[in-house]
Amino acid sequence: MRLLRAHASLTRELSARLLAEHGLTINDYEALLSLSRAEANRMRPVDLAGGLLLTPSGVTRLLEGLERAGLVGREQCPADRRVTYAVLSDDGRARLRAAAASHVAAVEELVGRGLDREELAQLAELLGRLPGAGGDGEACTPGA
Repeated sequence: MRLLRAHASLTRELSARLLAEHGLTINDYEALLSLSRAEANRMRPVDLAGGLLLTPSGVTRLLEGLERAGLVGREQCPADRRVTYAVLSDDGRARLRAAAASHVAAVEELVGRGLDREELAQLAELLGRLPGAGGDGEACTPGA
């Protein structure tokens, strides 16, 4: 129960900060981050949905909002016109870059508030063992 409460509290606070400072929800940020790490900065929405743990309709709504904001675009696959990609725009890359430093600082502040370095390392290792956690030590910052 504590894990679920901590997750809900952290997610709510991180999303509120991102929204206030950068006009992004935490899901917006994660979508932009995923696109920044993808080959050619583009992904099929179904693949993005899986990585974000959203339903296909949820990722469609998310992408529609990001597209209206000019942060992502759509691109058709030249080899198969039935396939559409979500593509990170230059504005999306700039917004992600601007949000990354403050978001990572907020994560460090909120998670590290009551833990020392050794405890943080132990927490990361333990969380990495949970199903679906990945355990790869993935950071919150965009790729190069």
